[in-house]
Amino acid sequence: MPVNRRSPWMDQDLEDLRDLARTFCEKEIKPNIESFIANKQVDRDLWRKAGEVGLLCLSVPEEYGGGGGTFAHEAVVIEEQARVGDSSWGAPLHSGIVAHYLVAYGTEEQKQEWLPKMASGEVVAAVAMTEPGTGSDLQSITTKAIRDGDDYVVNGAKTFITNGNQADMVLVAVKTNPEEKGAGISLVIVPTDTPGFRRGRVLNKIGMKGQDTCELFFDDVRIPATNLLGSQEGEGFVQLMLQLPQERLIVALGCVAAMEFAYAETIAYVHSRTAFGRPVFGFQNTKFTMAEVATEARVARSFIDECIELHIKGELDIPTVAMAKYWCSERAMKVVDKCVQMHGGYGYMEEYPIARAFTDLRVQQIYAGTTEIMKEIISRSLPVPA
Repeated sequence: MPVNRRSPWMDQDLEDLRDLARTFCEKEIKPNIESFIANKQVDRDLWRKAGEVGLLCLSVPEEYGGGGGTFAHEAVVIEEQARVGDSSWGAPLHSGIVAHYLVAYGTEEQKQEWLPKMASGEVVAAVAMTEPGTGSDLQSITTKAIRDGDDYVVNGAKTFITNGNQADMVLVAVKTNPEEKGAGISLVIVPTDTPGFRRGRVLNKIGMKGQDTCELFFDDVRIPATNLLGSQEGEGFVQLMLQLPQERLIVALGCVAAMEFAYAETIAYVHSRTAFGRPVFGFQNTKFTMAEVATEARVARSFIDECIELHIKGELDIPTVAMAKYWCSERAMKVVDKCVQMHGGYGYMEEYPIARAFTDLRVQQIYAGTTEIMKEIISRSLPVPA
């Protein structure tokens, strides 16, 4: 962090976890970032190793194989992954998002079947919402799951799915009643070894190149009706809306951690790089720019710390997390742009972490709800003058 300051939600247990997560990320992730990028996904063994040391599903109850912690435990791992400059490993989605759909809405049988394997790294999980023709407008999805006796038959396509190529299980947003717009949405569990399920290409992205992101196709995929998430059909839209705040908080936290990473990379660079016979930091413009970066990161950290504290207490409301997701993602892009400038020509070279950070961050303003959607959510909460 630009200023040595301990987040107020940290305690000794979390400090110990940070030491473990830092060691793991330094040993298992940092040396392999280039190979992850070349392969367009992390090594499958990374998931198993993370499970062995207890870094997956930290906020899942212990009776389902998780760590029994809070969102703060997930936050520590997210921060340490960002600290080594990695955007490839899809653990935040696996542990902080997919697992919590099961915790919140799954039957006892569903929880016992999937959560322990997710915590151990035996199973990699994904969630499939976005379709080729629909983005933020979830009510317009066309993938269908039609009841047929004791089964559902799933047909449709999804795209931009994180962990899609490695996933063993996908939570799929479907229309169980295609005639209804919002109420017709449900979530179903689709094991990826089910006949009729197939994966498309791993997508080429301008950033996050080591992250497994692909297309998924469902051609008469028959799953048991017991794979429905929730007590009845049509609960999916509400489930998605209730879980999206944590997803948006994860994105916002990742942006803040990326700002701190960019600061650390750049302050080291401008002190070591010389120009005209002195360190680059010796120039007033550099000092002022780094002062701006340090301040932006500190302000963002204070805001995200407040949001994490509220979330742990169950008090983080939808407009506030929309503010965090919008502001932190937009601000992070501006901060990293300044840091690229401080690196000069080297900031444009892909082998430099600051260049990867620049392209990695651009999508943060798009997924989990675009900046424009966040502003719409915020605007609805603004009071009307009397």
